[in-house]
Amino acid sequence: MPAPEISIVIPVYNEEGILHSAVVDLRERLTPFGWDYEIVLAENGSRDRTIAIALELEEKYPEVRHISVGEPNYGKALRMGIVAARGELVLADEIDLCDTDFHRQAIDILRRDAADLVIGSKLIGGAEDERPLFRHAASLLYTGMLRALLGFRGTDSHGLKGFRRSLLLPVAEACLVEKDVFASELVIRAHRAALRVVEIPTRVMEKRPPTINLMKRVPNVLKSIVKLTWAIRIRG
Repeated sequence: MPAPEISIVIPVYNEEGILHSAVVDLRERLTPFGWDYEIVLAENGSRDRTIAIALELEEKYPEVRHISVGEPNYGKALRMGIVAARGELVLADEIDLCDTDFHRQAIDILRRDAADLVIGSKLIGGAEDERPLFRHAASLLYTGMLRALLGFRGTDSHGLKGFRRSLLLPVAEACLVEKDVFASELVIRAHRAALRVVEIPTRVMEKRPPTINLMKRVPNVLKSIVKLTWAIRIRG
């Protein structure tokens, strides 16, 4: 099949509870846009029926396909999803968000060539972060660490993104850290490469609790930030 204009890359891990309904709902809400698109489900190490459901969706809907990286690794799944994407315009999504309002705005900005990377920030003015307060506070703390250690100039590095694949693929392939902080390295390297980065406010209202407990993630995230600091500051 000819390559679509737009690829929507969604890392998924143990999402049997919402995967089918989320993809069906996303397809329905994209219909009015009239886009030529594909949905790439980047499965990573699921132990439930996520892969089986992804296969069912792939068989039912021609615009849906999946890849599997074989281990629980969000960053690797996102990177491989970007590599596998066939569209020039890529939306990096989250299965519990699927914010088509952000999708529409990001694609409009990219089509007008007003940016190379569009970030949906949940921490910028005008954003609506409806997550629990402790998760909002954790995001603020994390961004503060990136600013202090790495000179990050934005307000948010995780979450929804839209970008030109031809420009961001080399950046993604240059990233040295995976798992939780790959998305941050991607954004920081995009800034350092002098790409045009634009942030727009988003509304964050998750469909289910996080699949990985926040407190269990903290030690790994801290280790990854140390690796990221080394990768950016030392390796360059």
